[in-house]
Amino acid sequence: MSSSLAGKLRAFVFNPHNGPKVYQDLKAADVPVTTAECRSCADPCDQDHDDFSSRLDIDLDSDMIGSVKPYRRQVVISTGQTDWEKEVTEVEGTLAALLMTANSSLGTSKKPKSINDPLPSGLFSHTNAGRLAILNGSHRPFSRDESEETVIVLPDFMVVSGVPRTLAGAEALWKAALDPALDRVGVTTTRSDNLSTWVLPYSCLILLCSHKRRDKRCAIAAPMLEKTFQQYLEREGWEVHTDLHDLTSEPSLESQVTSTTEKEQLIETQLKSLHAEHKALILKNSHVGGHKFAGNCIIYTPRGAGVWYGRVTPHEVESIVKHTIIDGQVLPTIFRGGVDLACRGKKTLYDW
Repeated sequence: MSSSLAGKLRAFVFNPHNGPKVYQDLKAADVPVTTAECRSCADPCDQDHDDFSSRLDIDLDSDMIGSVKPYRRQVVISTGQTDWEKEVTEVEGTLAALLMTANSSLGTSKKPKSINDPLPSGLFSHTNAGRLAILNGSHRPFSRDESEETVIVLPDFMVVSGVPRTLAGAEALWKAALDPALDRVGVTTTRSDNLSTWVLPYSCLILLCSHKRRDKRCAIAAPMLEKTFQQYLEREGWEVHTDLHDLTSEPSLESQVTSTTEKEQLIETQLKSLHAEHKALILKNSHVGGHKFAGNCIIYTPRGAGVWYGRVTPHEVESIVKHTIIDGQVLPTIFRGGVDLACRGKKTLYDW
């Protein structure tokens, strides 16, 4: 038995917070969950998967549940790169750093409201969190102006383009789409900025941590996982992009609606139609925490559900594709945590 599989079995069987307990907790919290194996290939592997975990120092024993810090929103900023300085929010002149400054000055210092019926460890609702998680991403900006960025806003499943790489630009983005008082529709009154927004036009978004200068384990894992995800998704007939499709030739939300009600209806209609399109976007991103659990993978659906997986190797990708990306169910053995996963009365993470 490989050291990787042995470690996962130890975590599943002996750790009281993993395996069957995770399944029962998720089930009780109305999270679509499956009992399917996270690994679909034989052991030893008969599909030529590259098990990088066998030659890297991956933590195969610690409990991963609860290792995700709750956040109100997570943004992924265009850079066209797959590696960055160690602390992306401390690099002067970058939108990540400017947005951190804007959030500190404009954001509230109040703690999120406590709730009477807390979710099990690892689960959280974005409406009960206050943190803004700022990531750099591998996608390129839409604008020909090199001083403007394109930002993906999660779990809203929205894209904001034309964000100037200035403090004023960061503040405009915060006020238009990131203010905790706003829902996914964002500001609906007349705005003075020149930002353009669209619904993220994919059936799912797959984020892979590739931040080498933070931890080389993620940098080794990410390209292998990207290749394997693309392989299995295309085998299932899905269209796969590794860069965000330029949306500037398509009408923005601002150009199509004149009222809050119209904008809400248009966004919901577009989001509900996306799963049937079978299109996936895979991006590499900066540090999200838990690099000792590499490979780290986050999967978002148009409904706004975000599933965090850890210890992902090419062995697990086929099962993730079939059970999470296609069927909309969580695999408990590799589960780290997730945002807005509870959906009472629904069978999948795509159901509304």
